[in-house]
Amino acid sequence: MTAIENQHLDPATIDFAAVTNPADLPQPMKPPIKQALYKAKPEDFVVNERLEVDFTGQGEHLWLHIKKSGINTAYLAKLLSEWADIPLRDVGYSGLKDRLALTTQWFSLRLPKKQKPDSDFAPVDIKEHETVKIIAEHWHNKKLNRGTHNANQFVITLRDIEFAKDQTLGDKSSVEQHLQTISKTGVPNYFGPQRFGFGGNNIREALNLFARPLKSTSSAKKKNKRKSALREQNSMELSAARSLIFNQILAARVQDGSWNTGLNGEVFNLNGSGSIFASEHMDETLQARVASGDIHPTAVMWGAGNDKVAGDAAELENTVVQQDALLAALATGLEQREVKAQRRALRLPVEDLSWRWADEQDEEQTLVLSFTLTTGSFATSVLASVVEHLTVR
Repeated sequence: MTAIENQHLDPATIDFAAVTNPADLPQPMKPPIKQALYKAKPEDFVVNERLEVDFTGQGEHLWLHIKKSGINTAYLAKLLSEWADIPLRDVGYSGLKDRLALTTQWFSLRLPKKQKPDSDFAPVDIKEHETVKIIAEHWHNKKLNRGTHNANQFVITLRDIEFAKDQTLGDKSSVEQHLQTISKTGVPNYFGPQRFGFGGNNIREALNLFARPLKSTSSAKKKNKRKSALREQNSMELSAARSLIFNQILAARVQDGSWNTGLNGEVFNLNGSGSIFASEHMDETLQARVASGDIHPTAVMWGAGNDKVAGDAAELENTVVQQDALLAALATGLEQREVKAQRRALRLPVEDLSWRWADEQDEEQTLVLSFTLTTGSFATSVLASVVEHLTVR
């Protein structure tokens, strides 16, 4: 019996857009801005990849620092492979960057014998609103692998701001006080909407995937290879399923106030690293480390082997999943495919946060935010803490 059948879950009755909408998730504080427009133009959403590399000046990998807008990372990688006449697998990049944005990021091209293309990179099949410019290049002895960069720096412009009505301070003063607070406390580390696909379709596809029975194989070696290939092939659906479960667990932790304090049996993440450690009981030392931002409470990225968490923290995670048929179906599907459980911090530090008001005409209110986030986190988490309803033109 499949997970869906076991939970009596009918995908046709699910509003996937609604269940995956991060804007509906709870926040620790009421956002001071009721509504704002963002991504009115690419320059309103700037993302600069932070990557520290000591280039050797030698080797067969040409690293290119590229500024782009109106074009996504994967398509640009394809254009680079065609320009250099190399297989797509020989083009490296660290992370995916938004298409509807002005972004800078690094790519690497494996060029045997260091033979650069004869012509400058000037793709002819990009559209009028798409721009690509190489702003730096270096030779290096290694390919750029996924997840190499350690942070992204954002500059985001919010336009047509409508302030929340029940402000205790003046409109702008309330916003600035709120920003000062989150610069110290961080924000809930929710996954953003892009993780779930248009209208939450990645969750729909995850349910379809989990409804299909796994075929048994006689050879353990073949079985492991097949499962590994399946995970790679369906990584988008699996990631979406884990992300939805995580978001709902984090939402419960925000509602009970433990997202930035910790529970008995907590697994903590050491700030700025992937290191985690388990604890049986919250004591004064742990409370002080959490309060200082040295460590962060975590929640499970669901999968098999979720044995590090215990006590109250484990009970909360299991209760959230067991009380929701959709989450239970996703959790069962992940376990059946032997996806390994991991942990993710509940709290997202907002580094180098600054802001300025740029009122441009008449009574229009424009706010420009600048901040840095660690790899794997979402700028929408910061925006959701500030703006109740974001609209895109």
